[in-house]
This record gives sequence, C-alpha cells and structure tokens, in this order.
Amino acid sequence: MKRVLLQEAYVLHRRPYRESSFLLELLTKEYGRISVLIKGARKPKSPLQGLLQPFTPLLVSWVGRQELMVLSHVEAIASAFQLRGECLFAGFYLNELLVHLLQKWEAFPSLYLMYEKTLSWLGHDHLDQKILRMFEKQLLIELGYGVLLKSDLALQQTFSKDQYYEFIPGEGFILSQVSAGQKSTHFLGQSLLDFAQENWQDDASLQDAKRLMRLIFANLLGDRILHSRLLFQ
Repeated sequence: MKRVLLQEAYVLHRRPYRESSFLLELLTKEYGRISVLIKGARKPKSPLQGLLQPFTPLLVSWVGRQELMVLSHVEAIASAFQLRGECLFAGFYLNELLVHLLQKWEAFPSLYLMYEKTLSWLGHDHLDQKILRMFEKQLLIELGYGVLLKSDLALQQTFSKDQYYEFIPGEGFILSQVSAGQKSTHFLGQSLLDFAQENWQDDASLQDAKRLMRLIFANLLGDRILHSRLLFQ
C-alpha cells in the first residue's frame, strides 16, 4: 500500500459515489492525472463540499493502490480562481481536455504550471482567445503532437505565406492547389507561420488557429464529446 503526502493538485472533475462519497479526477504536479476516492464528502455537514471544486489550488494526500486510491487529506493553499461567464466555460474546457487526453500517472510539471497560469489569465472578465490557443498548443507539445514548433528553423522554408496547405490528421500539412474557403482543412501559409510564432495580432490568423485546434483535437478525442463547448453556443 502506497502513501503519498501533500501534493499540489486541482480538481478536474468529480462525480458521486455511493451514498456519501465522491470519485475525483485530479491534476497533480508530480503525478499527473489521478483518480481518487474521498469518503464522506457528500454528507450534508461535510466541510469538503465547498473545497472540492474546480480551480481551487489544493494540497492533497492519498493512500492505497493505483486501482483505488483514497484521499486522506485535503486543504486549500490559496483562494479559488474566480472565473466568470465565458472564462468559466473556458476553464471547464481545459479540464475536459485534460481528463480525456492525459494518461493517468504520467507527470507533466510544465503543463501543470501552464494550467495554473492559464487559470490566472482567465480570472479576468474578458476571454482572450490567445490564452486558449497557447494552452492547447502546450498540451499538444506535452502529448508529443507538437504542431509547428517555434524552434523549427526550417519553418520559413517549409511554408510560403501566400500558399494554401491542407492539414491531414496524423500526417501533417501538404501543399494544396485550392483557394480559400473551399475546404475547412485548408490554411494560408501566413496563418501557419503566425501560429508557430504565436503571433496572433491578426484576427484571421487567430481564427485559423482555432480552426486548426478543432481539427487536431477532434482527431485525438474521437467520439468523446466536450460538453463545455456547448456552453459557448
């Protein structure tokens, strides 16, 4: 039986378990995504009801085996990030991506810090789409699906800003002869260069970045639905 003490964590998702408990999906800094059981947290007078919420920085301890870990301690180490409106929906979107795409027990310390930084940025009333694109890009890099890395020295030679390229999931980009708007999988070279350099001052490049991320994540998620996207409609 393994005992792990005082790990930084966030609640990604929780669901009821039996009469008085929760099953939690946590993102931890040192152990990645884990599933844990917390007993008695659903009791009416439990102080944990308000604590086990998304976007609250926690310290947690657990005991057990990987098949069934039981939370033995939880405390907040700072106030919850206050997300509102579309920023709140965006926070749920991040959580769903992490639950669906991260393998359990695989640590991503840099991604954890990026998640925390993104929550801080989302603590404003206005949703800046650039924030989501940066997080999505970092997530793909961590998963080994790096797209147009900024450090790619051959990038300028690979893409011509005035040409169109077709994105093929699992393969990458090929030169296309079609014009703009003929197919959702086609992108202007300038937009791809802007994506690589995270230069999203141009609205067209930012919209193309969103479209590209949709295509990539649709391929990775398969038939799994992101319910948070429905909140934006």
